[in-house]
Amino acid sequence: MGLLEFEEWSNQDLFSGRSRMCSKLHGLTPGQRRVCRRYQDHMPAVGAGAKQGITECQYQFRSRRWNCTVTGDETVFGPLTLIASRETAFTNAITSAGVSLAISRACRDGRLASCGCSRAARPKNLHDDWVWGGCGDNLQYGYKFTEGFVDIRERERKVKRGSREQGRQLMNRHNNEAGRRAVIKKSRVTCKCHGVSGSCSLITCWQQLPSFREIGDYLRDKYEGATEVKVSRRGKLRLGNPHYSLPTANDLVYLEESPNYCIRNETLGSPGTTGRACNRTSAGMDGCALLCCGRGYNTKKIVIRERCECKFHWCCRVDCNTCVRTVELYTCK
Repeated sequence: MGLLEFEEWSNQDLFSGRSRMCSKLHGLTPGQRRVCRRYQDHMPAVGAGAKQGITECQYQFRSRRWNCTVTGDETVFGPLTLIASRETAFTNAITSAGVSLAISRACRDGRLASCGCSRAARPKNLHDDWVWGGCGDNLQYGYKFTEGFVDIRERERKVKRGSREQGRQLMNRHNNEAGRRAVIKKSRVTCKCHGVSGSCSLITCWQQLPSFREIGDYLRDKYEGATEVKVSRRGKLRLGNPHYSLPTANDLVYLEESPNYCIRNETLGSPGTTGRACNRTSAGMDGCALLCCGRGYNTKKIVIRERCECKFHWCCRVDCNTCVRTVELYTCK
């Protein structure tokens, strides 16, 4: 998806009528380049949405053995993305959600020539006296454009039916869809009062996107409950274990078990957990026991000097004392 050129994509001037930027972006497939040339004004929003997805991935996985480490190549997350693991499933979903949200908001803000405010139908349960209107986020357009732009890289590849390549293709499309659906599922109807002195004589309502943190939390839960699948000879995804529940279009799926993220593996692009800060008292994933993979941890004491006990004197001076405290840092061996 050309995710490395965030700063370039955010520069509207690069997408002028005579610009060849679409042909220069690394990571785009031929089909995505065609979409890029046709919708050049969309590309800054695509780049911003993809970047937001990566940032959210790093937040959600900040305390895990693999923490969405970004590499310097066009795959963004390195060779680990070649493994059809649940982590890859999450990265597909969160970046797809980021692009969908960014496009939907760009429509609302009037930054795109081919869309505007949402024209979603009035909710049936909305109060009769309330006005359905305002300039809502265009979720429908964001969904359709992202489906066309992101999924085209899977659709245009010719693969053998029932092959591992087709399984990965189907897995990616499923998780891309789950990310787009997360944006719609977590959206809400927002209303605002209008009137003199807060009389609320008129109430206007519109469709509004959730915060991206809400989407990230939702997809992280889906990651925790991701379903292992495999591809059948007929070219369909089916359960890897018949005792599991069938995943819905909102759920994440994966084909392969996750690799060992404990030890540095340059071939896979896994940095390992040596040197990572951990929480000595936590029993969770950020705890030294789990994060350090049983290798133990190092303890280091550091002295912190900071301003404290500040007092404001009229007028206009603030006097503070300097407090000294010692804290312990724990890092994995």
